[in-house]
Amino acid sequence: MREDLATALADLQEEAAVRIVRERLDGGENPLSILADARRGMETVGRRFASCEYFLPDLVYSGEILKQVSEMVRPRISQGLKTERLGKVVMGTVEGDIHDIGKDIVTFMLDVNGFEVFDIGVDAPPDKFVDKIRETGATVVGMSGLLTLAFDSMKATVDAIAEAGLRDQVRIMIGGPQVDEQVRKYAGADAYGQDAMAGVALARQWTGVQ
Repeated sequence: MREDLATALADLQEEAAVRIVRERLDGGENPLSILADARRGMETVGRRFASCEYFLPDLVYSGEILKQVSEMVRPRISQGLKTERLGKVVMGTVEGDIHDIGKDIVTFMLDVNGFEVFDIGVDAPPDKFVDKIRETGATVVGMSGLLTLAFDSMKATVDAIAEAGLRDQVRIMIGGPQVDEQVRKYAGADAYGQDAMAGVALARQWTGVQ
């Protein structure tokens, strides 16, 4: 029976996950099916983190494994994908928060689902979001934050986008382990995503992709 990549990733088995990906690529398998299994594994990691079965170090480690998988698979995807992208998304962890794992996972999933993502990094002040929106013409903005102090930064960033006259041009989603509908209302965002695939679904909806 073939080993399951999703299980290996979910169980944080780095060597097994890398070996499985290499074997499947060498066997000529569609790289998108490999990424689909990686996504399932990360969804399991997210559920285990939410239920306190996993903790932050486990989440970070899973992200490192995912990065390795991405680096192996991405060249094979780029060989077969059209250059046209579905839409542009600005992603960043808001000012005062330096955690990047959630942002990186959402960025990865948006990228492999056909979006052009502009990652502005962590501890990103409001003006950095504003500048990147103006520079790229992105119509979707994603803000990540792990800490509760990020809530004020999310609100400040949404306010800055509005003050710059760009609020009507973008849809804004926020995310993080402690983000909920109450935080969304406080920040003034359009929606919040409970996981990476929710973020992808929102981006597809807002850009008119079926």
